[in-house]
Amino acid sequence: MSGASGTPYAAAVLRALLAAGESVDLVVSRASRLTLLDETGISFRDGHWQDDLREWLARGADGKPGTFEADIEDVRYWNAGDLAAGPSSGSYATKGMLIVPASTACVAGVALGLSKDLLQRAASVTLKEGRELVVAVRETPLNGQTLRHLVTLDEAGATVVPASPAFYAGATHIQDLVDFVAGRVLDAAGVEHRLYRRWKGDLGGGARST
Repeated sequence: MSGASGTPYAAAVLRALLAAGESVDLVVSRASRLTLLDETGISFRDGHWQDDLREWLARGADGKPGTFEADIEDVRYWNAGDLAAGPSSGSYATKGMLIVPASTACVAGVALGLSKDLLQRAASVTLKEGRELVVAVRETPLNGQTLRHLVTLDEAGATVVPASPAFYAGATHIQDLVDFVAGRVLDAAGVEHRLYRRWKGDLGGGARST
């Protein structure tokens, strides 16, 4: 997680990864802690990360607590300042990496190979090892500099997934829009899920009944 707005996207992706039986190495940037506090009121603390993560993942996109249940047994948390952490090395086996949400600052850091924190370092490792890197950029409007950085990431082998909800899946709630973006991120990573209704080729499938 980087510091961009969009913590519900990250929560939906995490829940779906765990539901799919995936083990997760979680990195929460310093800036994303501030965003999480602002958007949810939850302080993500190193010493109490399990409790804070459970509370966060239980909330719906509308902020309502107790909406979801998530077993976090398969989550391993790494402090973003720990550059000796497992994901900082190419010999640490992973299937790939998802940055959700990705701020423009994070995009720039990864594109330029800065590795200023574990999030950026792990992304650089993912690219150099030829593993799947999915970057869910959440910003608007996008200026030329950021667009060039996104092209650099695409050319390096990353998949850029803008956090842009669609409406053909028949969304009736904010959670539906969040789940669509989360589902597209997981599609790019090759992770099975049932977060949104897929296009079947039939017009009118997303229309609400009146």
